[in-house]
Order: sequence, then C-alpha cells, then structure tokens
Amino acid sequence: MDEESELIQPQDQSCWATLPDVCLCRVFWWLGDRDRSRAALVCRKWNQMMYSADLWRYRTITFSGRPSRVHASEVESALWYVKKFGRYLERLEVKFLNPYNAVLTKKFQVTMRGLLSCLSKSNNRLKSLSIQHLELDRLVWRNSIRSSFIRSLSFFLKKMGKHLDYLNLKGARLTVEQGCHILDSLSHLRNENVISELNIEDYFSHHLAVYSSPQFKKTMSTFHNLVSLNLNYNCISDELLENLCENASTLWTINIKCHIHDPHGQVIWGMSWAKLARQATNLKVNFYFERIMKYERLARILLQEIPVRSISLRSCYFSDPDWSMRPTLTDLLPTFRHTLQKLTFEFNNNHESLDEELHLLIISCRKLFYFKIWAFLDVRFVERILKSQKERQCALRTLKFNTNTSSPAKAETADDLKAPGGFKALC
Repeated sequence: MDEESELIQPQDQSCWATLPDVCLCRVFWWLGDRDRSRAALVCRKWNQMMYSADLWRYRTITFSGRPSRVHASEVESALWYVKKFGRYLERLEVKFLNPYNAVLTKKFQVTMRGLLSCLSKSNNRLKSLSIQHLELDRLVWRNSIRSSFIRSLSFFLKKMGKHLDYLNLKGARLTVEQGCHILDSLSHLRNENVISELNIEDYFSHHLAVYSSPQFKKTMSTFHNLVSLNLNYNCISDELLENLCENASTLWTINIKCHIHDPHGQVIWGMSWAKLARQATNLKVNFYFERIMKYERLARILLQEIPVRSISLRSCYFSDPDWSMRPTLTDLLPTFRHTLQKLTFEFNNNHESLDEELHLLIISCRKLFYFKIWAFLDVRFVERILKSQKERQCALRTLKFNTNTSSPAKAETADDLKAPGGFKALC
C-alpha cells in the first residue's frame, strides 16, 4: 500500500508546484494586469511572484483619444499600477492617441499629474521616460490645460532628472519658451544633467526658427553626456555645434529631420561641422528630409564636412514640373561616398529616367549596405544591382524597392529576380 501511494503521489502533484522561479516569472511576464492579479490568489508562492521587481520594470501606458468605457479603465489601470508597483519602474512610455476634445485632454492632464506625483514620491529607479506625439499646439489643448501639464512634467523632471538617462518628447510641439522650460528642469539646481539619449524631434511647433533663440542655446549647453540626439534642422546652429564640441567624446549619433514647413534657410559653416567631427571621432549623422527635394536647398544643408551615415528623401506630395533629381544623384550625394551606409528614396520621377544615375551612385558608395527606393524604374535596374552585388562591385546587403514603370515590357515579380546568397531583395 505504501509503495502504491508513493507511485501515485508524484502523478497527483502539479508540475506548477516545482516550476523554477525563473520560469514562473517568465509566465507571469506574458500575463496582463488582471490575469496577474488572479494568478496571485492561487498560492503564497505565486503571490510573491506577483511582486517580483522584474515584472514591473517596463511599462507602456496608452490613453485613447476617443470617449469610451475603455478610456475610463485605462485611467484606472494606470493609477493602480503606479500606486502598487511604481517603485519598481525603470522605463516608462506614455501614449495619448489623437485626443478628440478638451474634455479628454483635461482628463489626461489630471491623470498624468497624479501619476507623475506618485512616481516622484515612490520611485528612484526610473531611467527612461517617453511621452510622444502630444501635439500640444492643437486647439483641443486649452491654454490652462497645457500650462498645467507643463507644470506637472517640469516638477517631475526636477525631482527625477538626476536619475534619467533617456528622454523622448517627440512631437510635443511647444513654443521655444515652453520647451526650454521643460528641458531646463533636468538640470534644476545643477549646471548639467545626465541624459545620454535625447529625442526632441518635432518638439517645437512648426515655423519656429529655434536656431536663433539664445534661450535654446543656453538650455542645450547643459547636456554634457549626450550619446544620441534627435532634433529638427530648425534647431541647428553654429553655436549648438560648438556646445556639442565641448563634450563630444561621448557623442555617437545625431538624427536630423528637415521638414518643408520648418525654417531651414540658416547658414551653417562647414568648419563648425568639421570641428565637431574631429572632436567626436565616432559621430554618425542621419538626415531625414520630407518634401525638401530641390538641389539648391539640399546643397545648403548637406555640407561635405558632415560625417553622413544615412539619408532619407521623401517627396510625399511634392510636385514641380521643373524639378530634377539628377543633380542630387550625380553631384551632391557622391560627396558622401566614403561614409554613406543607408539610402532611402521616395519620389516621383515619371518625367525623367534615373536608372543609370542610381546605379552609379550605389557602386560609388563603397560602404552602402542598405538601399530602399520607391520611384519610376525599369525592372532591369534591379537586375543590374543584383548583378553588381554578385560581382562584388557594391557592398549592398539589403535592397527594398517598389517600382512604378510605364514600360510596355512585362514587369517581373520579386520571385523572378534571383538574389545572391546572404542578400535581401524585397519588393
């Protein structure tokens, strides 16, 4: 009888009881908040696992911009999480999707005030904060609501700025005064901050010549530990580059967006870029152009002294019968043939054939490993690129294309194009 009970006991015992903590934590990691709360009621061990710091280090809180019952539960869930597990938080991302009216922006502002206040009291681990695409210059943000939110965020950054390593406020769309006020909070009672990654792309409203603001230049002088910086070209000035030179040993990446509606006619001296490139020996600069396609404008921005790693040119709805892409392909971009690694094109060239120019550009850029294009091309252009890669005339490893063709010849599909081994050709 004893032998039978010994044989039966292991079969009756659940495998969950002997599951290692590492595996159980992984299972909990995939569960939502509600399921975690229910699982914590099973036994003491599972309840202890519920309060494991590893489960609560990363958090994305999404607020809907439309009135619904779901929106109410989002607010309750966010506040519940911060009060109960906010002390474990290391990386926080907040999303507010296209607010519909001022009632929702007010509710978001009140919720964020409580959330940030609770975090500032209980948390000393937060390293990363991302609040993107708020678009605070929209009419749904009443002046009082916007001002209250800025005060709450500034107060939070004053207390937590000494811990933050990453800050992403992309798409906030503030005035220069408001934007600098928030960034200055990071260095409150200090002359510097510890931020290493800063994303202020579209942080200021369109049409603002931020590069001429003494306040912005003073604010940026407090960032002494930058490794990565995202911003718009309307923020670039000789003074900013000079500030970056002072602590350039850590700087690796600058991502610059240049939009047609942003002022981009300022004069930047090539020697300012050259000095920064000498100081920051590992610096790579990436440019993203939207609807800025004319050679004259591009040539004023893309100076030969810049260590350009990637360029993206997107025409969107740009249309000009007198415009030609050829000078950019033959005269401007080859200037960066020794540093250029990634190219992305999206333009309408139905009035001119550019197959030969594009092929020569790809071959001349010896470090170019990624090429993506959406344009009017002959299918034989892709075949030539694949042949050049096979014969090792270029360094391409990834080719993405979406071709439009007016040629009466039969268009081949991606399956018809044979790519060499280890090479991606995606249509």
